[in-house]
Amino acid sequence: MRPAHTAASRGGETRAPEEPGGTGDEGVIDETGEDRGARGRLLAGLRFTSLRLRLVLVFGLVALTAAVSASGIAYWLNREAVLTRTQDAALSDFHQELQSHAAALPPHPSQAELRDAATGMADSSQHYAVVLLDENEDGHRVAGNSDLDTFTVADVPRALRDAVGEEQEGASGDPAAYHLFWQRTVEDGTPYLIGGARVAGGGPTGYLKKSLQAEADDLNSLAWSLGIATTLALIGAALLAHAAATTVLKPVHRLGIAARRLGEGKLHTRLRVSGTDELAELSRTFNRTAAALEKQVDAMSDREEASRRFVADMSHELRTPLTAITAVTEVLEEELDAETGSVDPMIEPAVRLVIGETRRLNTLVENLMEVTRFDAGTARLVLDTVDIADQITACIDARAWLDAVELDAERGIMAHVDPRRLDVILANLIGNALKHGGSPVRVSVRVEPPQDGEEAGDRLVIRVRDHGPGIPEEVLPHVFDRFYKASASRPRSDGSGLGLSIAVENAHIHGGDISAANSPEGGAVFTLRLPMDGGAVEAEGDEDTGDDGGAHPATPGGEGGDRR
Repeated sequence: MRPAHTAASRGGETRAPEEPGGTGDEGVIDETGEDRGARGRLLAGLRFTSLRLRLVLVFGLVALTAAVSASGIAYWLNREAVLTRTQDAALSDFHQELQSHAAALPPHPSQAELRDAATGMADSSQHYAVVLLDENEDGHRVAGNSDLDTFTVADVPRALRDAVGEEQEGASGDPAAYHLFWQRTVEDGTPYLIGGARVAGGGPTGYLKKSLQAEADDLNSLAWSLGIATTLALIGAALLAHAAATTVLKPVHRLGIAARRLGEGKLHTRLRVSGTDELAELSRTFNRTAAALEKQVDAMSDREEASRRFVADMSHELRTPLTAITAVTEVLEEELDAETGSVDPMIEPAVRLVIGETRRLNTLVENLMEVTRFDAGTARLVLDTVDIADQITACIDARAWLDAVELDAERGIMAHVDPRRLDVILANLIGNALKHGGSPVRVSVRVEPPQDGEEAGDRLVIRVRDHGPGIPEEVLPHVFDRFYKASASRPRSDGSGLGLSIAVENAHIHGGDISAANSPEGGAVFTLRLPMDGGAVEAEGDEDTGDDGGAHPATPGGEGGDRR
């Protein structure tokens, strides 16, 4: 306990009371930040990883911290002001009443006199209970209470009684001077102010007990008001944060939509720019980048188209002289095979070389024309239902591979395919196996049901396995590349390097695919998978004939990449 040198002085607090398009706008992302295909994503902003949600949470936490801090400081200041004002007024009044009533008592007063004095003191405007203590003529300690049911000496804390009863040297040096002490306590949930003092000069000792419930109720109301204000501030901060996030994120959202559309190939996409801030500058930068990209892609497309036209035109132009040269080489070949031996033996090797190279050039030209049709997107299917076993047998027989190929296929497996293109695929795969792997080449045919989660029907699976050394691991990813050579030291080979790429393109146009791998038993395995019913590809009529399409690529021995 700290002594109060004046009646209004403060003391230590031992326990706190429990207070309470065609117009030039096509491809432009508008101000709503959405294109027509991006609506319906209302829940996307509710993800925990959403930048909008994180901004709202950060704003909310900052607002909550500020509001709680301000409310706490305001509550503490108001609490101290209310309690200090109340206790100062009560202690000052008690001090005056003690001097006017208790000091007027005779020496060694009786209990009745003490009770009358205590009752007179309790009738003040501060509404507190009083107990007075003194010694009677017999030397016994007597007490006078203003209200026995409200306040007795037993209600006074021991520490406060000891502090009041201890002699203190006054400011004037008078050893008989006593000081006023006070303490706040809580009883049954109700806060009280208890103070005590002794009349100077050996008079009676008095104690007061004042309820602080009214002040506690006021402070509780203040706490509720501050809590409601904090909640409203938090809601307001969240709304402001959402509005600010919308303002900031709308351009970012539009930029994301525009970038996605660029990724989908819509290079005409632009952002509508408004304002001069950093986001507007970002939109302008995006538009400049998109324009430059569109220009470069258009230039590349033009060059690619020009390159395709050049290859196509060159192939067509080469066909005319090749036709004449082929006719001459056929005559020369007949002369070589004739019994008369009209060709000079000295030039016979040269003649045979010319015949072989002419055939190779003719095959290359036909393959280039076929690749050009794939690149231009003009290749079409002519679908028919065929027996796969008969189709493979015909392909092998036409190329005199019957002795080198083992066929494992049941008759009666019918598939809806383009017979000519399937023949091209088989010829290239089997020819590649014979050329680079070695016989015997085993061709097996199976029908696989759809895998779990697939909606497609049964698939035709044709595997072509050779008994060679296999394909090097570094070559496997490139076996279907055009003109790929496994060894740079062998830039020239019997094939053009286009056969496997043409085979895989023919598989793709059927809705299928071809994969290459090495068999655990040795050798390479090429697996062709095609839909039994032609997949999603529909026949679009017969191929154009003449110079612009329809010519069969020449595959007498199969065209494979140089993979070994």
